[in-house]
Amino acid sequence: MRRSCIIVAGGNGSRMGTELPKQFLRVRGIPVLMHTIRNFHDFDPSIQLIVLLPADEIDNWKELCHQHHFNLPHLLTAGGDTRFQSVKNGLSMADDSDLIAIHDGVRPLVSHETLKRCFKCAEIMGTAIPVLPANESVREGTMNTSVPVDRSRYFLVQTPQVFKASLIQESYKQPWIPEFTDDASVVEQAGIAVHLVMGNRENIKITFPEDLRIAEIFLGFRE
Repeated sequence: MRRSCIIVAGGNGSRMGTELPKQFLRVRGIPVLMHTIRNFHDFDPSIQLIVLLPADEIDNWKELCHQHHFNLPHLLTAGGDTRFQSVKNGLSMADDSDLIAIHDGVRPLVSHETLKRCFKCAEIMGTAIPVLPANESVREGTMNTSVPVDRSRYFLVQTPQVFKASLIQESYKQPWIPEFTDDASVVEQAGIAVHLVMGNRENIKITFPEDLRIAEIFLGFRE
């Protein structure tokens, strides 16, 4: 089946404490986003890669690609004011796809085994999101008042979230609501069941400075 992956790279460096957007921070000498693109290309060289960036960062990205001689094929488009609008922009460029994955640009460590599970499940069931079971105690509430909950009933959600193209395209015709926290929630609002597959522990979202150090270690194992 024809595959596309929309890579959402609209973050900034606020929680990193840097002016440089976190997707441009270097890990093992190159920007995080390049690792992410390369990972998907290595998994499937025929996959269509659509990268969403803030409009004012597109020229910076092109310059980084030039500096690093990075020429893996990918399409570029500007994101919107919200993640919902950004993904909608990306979907407009994936009309010829049978399966569409939507992935965080700062998750360079999703394993090929996880990708296989996601695409296979979506091919059969129509939807797939990778998750991990909670492996620590979980409490619900505030810092002042909380209660323990049964952690076996909770999962940590990762990306890529993969869907049959017709389902995700139709789901994104809905108007945005605050409850849309990820692509799975958009699909569920349209009345479509979401199916879970096992993710991988190292598939972290690079958000804080310590995440960069973890990514350095895991990416080193892959070289």
